[in-house]
Amino acid sequence: MCGIVGYTGFSQAKNVLIDGLKRLEYRGYDSAGIALERQSASAMELDVHRRVGKVAGLESELEHVDTSSTCGIGHTRWATHGRPSVANAHPHTSCDGRIAVVHNGIIENFAELREELERRGHRFTSDTDTEVFAHLIEEAYEGRPADPATGEPAQPGSHDLMAAVREATTHVVGAYGLAALCADEPGVIAVARKDSPIIIGRGENGSYVASDVIAVIDATRDVVVLEDGQFARLTPEGITYTDAEGAAIEPAITHIDWDIDMAEKGGYPDFMLKEIHEQPRVVRDTLVGRMIGGELDIDELGLTYEELNLIDRVYVIACGTSYHAGLIAKNLIEMWARIPCEVEAASEFRYRNPIITPSTLVVAVSQSGETADTLAAIRDARIKGAKVFGITNVVGSPVARESDGVIYTKANKEIAVASTKSFIGQVVSLTLLSLLLAQVKGKLTTGQVRMLFRELGDTAEQIQWIFDTQAEAVHEAALACKDAHSALFVGRGMGAAIAHEGALKLKEISYLHAEAYAAGEMKHGPIALIDPGFPVIAVTTKSPTYDKTVSNLKECEARGAKIIVVATEGDEDIKHIADHVIYIPPVRDAFCPITATVPLQLLAREVAIMRDCDVDQPRNLAKSVTVE
Repeated sequence: MCGIVGYTGFSQAKNVLIDGLKRLEYRGYDSAGIALERQSASAMELDVHRRVGKVAGLESELEHVDTSSTCGIGHTRWATHGRPSVANAHPHTSCDGRIAVVHNGIIENFAELREELERRGHRFTSDTDTEVFAHLIEEAYEGRPADPATGEPAQPGSHDLMAAVREATTHVVGAYGLAALCADEPGVIAVARKDSPIIIGRGENGSYVASDVIAVIDATRDVVVLEDGQFARLTPEGITYTDAEGAAIEPAITHIDWDIDMAEKGGYPDFMLKEIHEQPRVVRDTLVGRMIGGELDIDELGLTYEELNLIDRVYVIACGTSYHAGLIAKNLIEMWARIPCEVEAASEFRYRNPIITPSTLVVAVSQSGETADTLAAIRDARIKGAKVFGITNVVGSPVARESDGVIYTKANKEIAVASTKSFIGQVVSLTLLSLLLAQVKGKLTTGQVRMLFRELGDTAEQIQWIFDTQAEAVHEAALACKDAHSALFVGRGMGAAIAHEGALKLKEISYLHAEAYAAGEMKHGPIALIDPGFPVIAVTTKSPTYDKTVSNLKECEARGAKIIVVATEGDEDIKHIADHVIYIPPVRDAFCPITATVPLQLLAREVAIMRDCDVDQPRNLAKSVTVE
């Protein structure tokens, strides 16, 4: 969630850092700051600038700051320990101000470490766990004083920043992506990583570190994805990599081939609308090369067909929007492959004792591939012997690396915090997996799989039809919702799963409270919410449960609800009970989630704009949740 960027080289560091932090804004944050080296009359010093709010405010504050520095680190923070404030913003410094650190992650034992450090005379100026790192590195660099409580004698310092960072990490329990500066070692940035993403790059003008490649893509397309327990020392002249013992290592280099235009709005008023309109391409790209010789082919599966045929239970583990993609997958896997499937919130999965055997398949769904809860659940499942398969959008991400196999959703970089095109990519990918399991189990014939694959591909054009024909209908429906205090989303079967995603989109970007229910549950409590004008948004497409859903909507109509429906093109009867109708093309019920979700994305965005909300960066939310 938080963002790190660092640079040492031959250009003005301030400009590189600010540009990088702007690129990282999509992740969500509440404050920002940078630390720059500065040559004073007598010695090298560190200048730290921090500010609550947007990076633009920090940039304005830095307009008159000396621009000669060629080395620095920067950070965008999303509060975990300590409220949003200047004092809690990164970078954090040592007691003498000669060491500065930026950090992503959580230090689980920070309270104990802080108590020990304070006992040895260290002064803390923030409520954060990160500041512990600054003082641990200071002790390892300058030397540790005797501990009056334990009687531990004083220890000499290494006076080597890289060695001090390695030593500091040995005391920390938790996750960290860390970059550190020391005024006594000009031009050097020391980097460490455990369970929090860090990438390193080398460009023509120097060396770079970031938590996301988007921050440095202009400088280099060849990066090293630092592994857990690895360290890097950056200088203007080059980069060296070591393990936890300080031994040199030769890391793998990853080439980034997506275009930076993916991170620009491309003429759209906001990233969310741009990314919604990219969904037809996402469908096509995710399906490219998946049907070979008339059969499905997922060559990165990592599991043989024999192993897949032995699977007798599937868990889909995910968070947020990805969890809703899992609800859709459950329907498809059980319908086509006839394998029992459960969908679990990743944050809960590891804290109970699920039934896992060597014939269990755990499917981990994560847009970023770095979601902390999902990663923890993967590791727990592997310990218990499960096969693990990842669905993610990020090549080389932790979820991809720690799974037996993976399908990449081909959504490319998604900037808006509210997931749209990544969700569609996940649904398409999970549909492919469901078809493959059915193919391997012999529950669908080759001809049936080919037919379904072809229809799945047709959804790209169907989404485009929605864009071309339903804009006015979406706008009118949004007008009916914008002044509401709450809304109810309903559906049955696949429609119920879609309703959950629609409700999440509305509340996360418009701040309008919304709930989702299976329509048949209305009479068991939720119908008490309805009074005249209350918005009820229903997925009422032609399906085996269509008549039942219509019957539930009539109950809402009788109580004065404002009824908005997503319906199948050509359905005129639905107009008798609906106040607003948004149509989608006729589509098989199995593929309805791909098309019917799009109007709900557009509806949520329209309502948010009418309510003067920031659709790209909604309050309190982060794009990537890398802590539990």
